[in-house]
Amino acid sequence: MAKVLVVAGSNSDKEFVEQGLALFNELGIEYEFKIFSAHRNLEDLTNYIKNLPNDFSIIIAVAGLAAALPGVISALTTLPVIGVPNDIGPLKGIDALLSMVQMPKGVPVATMGIGNHGMKNAAFFAKRILELEGKK
Repeated sequence: MAKVLVVAGSNSDKEFVEQGLALFNELGIEYEFKIFSAHRNLEDLTNYIKNLPNDFSIIIAVAGLAAALPGVISALTTLPVIGVPNDIGPLKGIDALLSMVQMPKGVPVATMGIGNHGMKNAAFFAKRILELEGKK
């Protein structure tokens, strides 16, 4: 069965992500959840993404503030990357949203809305992609 990799940038994102993972369970989507920072442990993130098993079809990257994580992951893989801006920081996720939607040419990141609805929409979007691929 195809799996979705859900990556958050820090432990502080864990509670936010876990709210969305409940929907993955309801939808019957198999997933794996990891925490990697594009700033603090780039080497570990790079090694993990470069050696990702073939049973993963989609990556959802949750980030707040600078939102480097979705772009870095997209640059490391050809899998579809869905960015979810966490509603944290002084701008409540607007900075993360703007970072995600302004990726440079060749670094595609599908971007959901800010916050909990964005996380849930990422799950629904992943389900649609998996269904199109005939993997779900």
